Amino acid sequence: MTPILFFSFLEENKIFAQSDGKLKVIGKIIDSQTSTPLGYASIRLFKTTDSSFVAGAITDETGSFVVDISAGNYYAMSEFIGYKPHFSNGLKLNATNSPLEIGSIKLAASARNLEEVTIQAEKSTMELSLDKKIFNVGKDLANAGGTAVDILTNVPSVAVDVEGNVSLRGTGNVRILIDGKPSGLVSIKGGSGLQQLQGSMIERVEIITNPSARYEAEGMGGIINIVLKKERKEGFNGSFDIITGYPTNIGAAANVNYRRKNLNFFINYTMSHRNTPGINYLYQELYRNDSTFISERDMRSSLKGMANSARGGIDYYFNDKNVLTGSYTWRTSKGKRFSTLKYRDYISSINNLTGFTNRTQDETETEPNSEYALTYKKTFKRKGQEFTADARYLDNWENSDQYYNENIYKPDGSPAAPSILQRAVNYETEKQFLFQADYVHPFGKDGKLEAGLRSSTRNMTNDYTVTQQDNDGGWITLPNLTNDFLYKEKINAAYGIIGSKFRKLSYQAGLRAEWTGVTTELRTTKEVNDRNYANLFPSVHVTYDLAKQNALQLSFSRRVRRPQYNDLSPFATYSDNRNYWSGNPDLNPEFTNVFELGHIRYFGKGSITSSVYYRHTDGKITSIRRVQENGNSYTRPENLGTEDAYGAEFTSSFVPYQWWKIDGSVNFFRAVTDGTGVDADFKSDTYSWFVRTTQRFTLWKTTDLQLRGNYEAPQQTPQGRRKALATLDLAASRDILKNNGTLTLSVIDVFNSRKYRSVTEGENFYALNRSQGRRRQINLTLNYRLHQAKKKPKEGAEGEF
Repeated sequence: MTPILFFSFLEENKIFAQSDGKLKVIGKIIDSQTSTPLGYASIRLFKTTDSSFVAGAITDETGSFVVDISAGNYYAMSEFIGYKPHFSNGLKLNATNSPLEIGSIKLAASARNLEEVTIQAEKSTMELSLDKKIFNVGKDLANAGGTAVDILTNVPSVAVDVEGNVSLRGTGNVRILIDGKPSGLVSIKGGSGLQQLQGSMIERVEIITNPSARYEAEGMGGIINIVLKKERKEGFNGSFDIITGYPTNIGAAANVNYRRKNLNFFINYTMSHRNTPGINYLYQELYRNDSTFISERDMRSSLKGMANSARGGIDYYFNDKNVLTGSYTWRTSKGKRFSTLKYRDYISSINNLTGFTNRTQDETETEPNSEYALTYKKTFKRKGQEFTADARYLDNWENSDQYYNENIYKPDGSPAAPSILQRAVNYETEKQFLFQADYVHPFGKDGKLEAGLRSSTRNMTNDYTVTQQDNDGGWITLPNLTNDFLYKEKINAAYGIIGSKFRKLSYQAGLRAEWTGVTTELRTTKEVNDRNYANLFPSVHVTYDLAKQNALQLSFSRRVRRPQYNDLSPFATYSDNRNYWSGNPDLNPEFTNVFELGHIRYFGKGSITSSVYYRHTDGKITSIRRVQENGNSYTRPENLGTEDAYGAEFTSSFVPYQWWKIDGSVNFFRAVTDGTGVDADFKSDTYSWFVRTTQRFTLWKTTDLQLRGNYEAPQQTPQGRRKALATLDLAASRDILKNNGTLTLSVIDVFNSRKYRSVTEGENFYALNRSQGRRRQINLTLNYRLHQAKKKPKEGAEGEF
């Protein structure tokens, strides 16, 4: 599995100490079976005489800790979620033996045997740290049987709209990675391609809101890293899922792993057959010549598709410090989309019908993707010193064949024009090569130097043809809708980071340089657009450890949003021949400076993080809708002026009782957008917020119930406003088959309320839109584990609820 990227400042971030003593106790906490370092494990020291608590610390990502404490006799208790507490006795600290090295503390998984089945404690659904939030997918019951989009919809700070577009903290420009690297799932189709990634393949989602210079600068809102499942346990183990649901959702998944000595084999396979119904309603008023022309569009769609994906690989351990991983991912999907569009046209009022039109879309789509990856990692004798190199190749294409049939009628239902038959053929390809190398070198007592190189090339093509049948049964090409678009991108980058720690203050400063070259070409019209630019992206992270399990972090980074393939492609969508969406070949990149102040607090039954942030953006990219005199609308991205965004976010994980666990987040923000340089009306000043909570109850030892609620408040946009949205999900699970299996029933969007509503206004029009891309979904999932651990039954939980 590709190594997961971490913020480099965590190397120094021994999150907190609780004493001002000058002496130190140092050590490391690791897994007793795999010797894997346990980051964010806790250690607490107690006086031997009266067992009173004195001081404590949290481990960094390498499992290391430092406790500042005065001289005395102590014993230590080390803890981590899902592991048994470990006690270290007889710690005698004085001025002559400080720092006192107590070595590696090995924690054993919290387990017991039940009828020859290993039962292990579960991870918390959400894990919090200063630099990122980790959402453990497998523990969220409502995700059973869903897709990656269903999962992201309920991750703190993340929102997903009806088209599958992902936003983070209110901004739609977010970098989505798979196992820390780009993936074909989020290239040609953007974030909407995640609808074809089955949730059973995902282990966790990491949300990084202010990345350091080690990460590519792309993504104004931050980074969402989706980590796929892969075990490294000795022997043969795996998990299997069978899924059924309504509307049609039939699927199966297998995650299998085998390790023996220095070889580890892993494979994930999923298949799914889904029918996804959707609705979309548009009401528009066009003002022209002192008259009001009204149109309504009702759209009903159904997407039926079969998807298969397989991901396999081999880890080869030359020794305990050198590992080579090779992997291959293959995915193919075939879909059939059928849509009906009904247009009704009025003048002055909806009581004065002037005509109506029926239009159908019949699309067949094939989309295979392949990805090859090779990763090498070397660790050195010196703690924290490591080298990683990664090379990967992506080969994706998509073939879409669409037929449109249109009939126009008079108000009395008689034909007003001959029937129209059109065809749109779209063939897209993408080939991308990526190489990256990173090196970490510790120096002095707490210092660390990081450096790395990255190079990527990407070539994409889109051959798009629209034809219409003539009176003789032949086909003629529609010239304004036909072209061959080429996109070539090359990005080279280098970065350096230096960090260290002075008493309670940890710091890290980095600088990343990126050289970008993008060329677009329209072959038919021979229009070529070259863009070449170099940019510097600094980052600074400063962490201060407070007493009593608190820490503060101040961070700054500079980010960029480069116009991507879909942003630049001038092809207009043709399924709705009155409302067109396209890219903008003249689009320029936007740049953002991000400041954030974060705080984390651990307490007996949970933890809470809070942060305030500010983003200033130049060249803000926003989708702008314009309506022509004939009533047809064109929407495309454009560079506005600036945007200033301010926000505060609170995220917490809390266990008030043994049978009740609460995860929640709330985000308040203000965004001021000024696009008056483009149009005097393109400006907004919006205050908005959204809140999410997941509450999980253990009713009996083997039965869980979960409620998950979301609310997104109304929000102003440069051309109007987006209305509020509220949803509720419900799920229940029960362990069966001697605790080797789990049966989960989930209802996603119980009240069928996940409907996106917006109002868009311009100088000559008013438009109201209501859409629902996914209806209420009911899923029943059976998960079976072979030689894999599951959660420990909560002793004493039965009858307590």
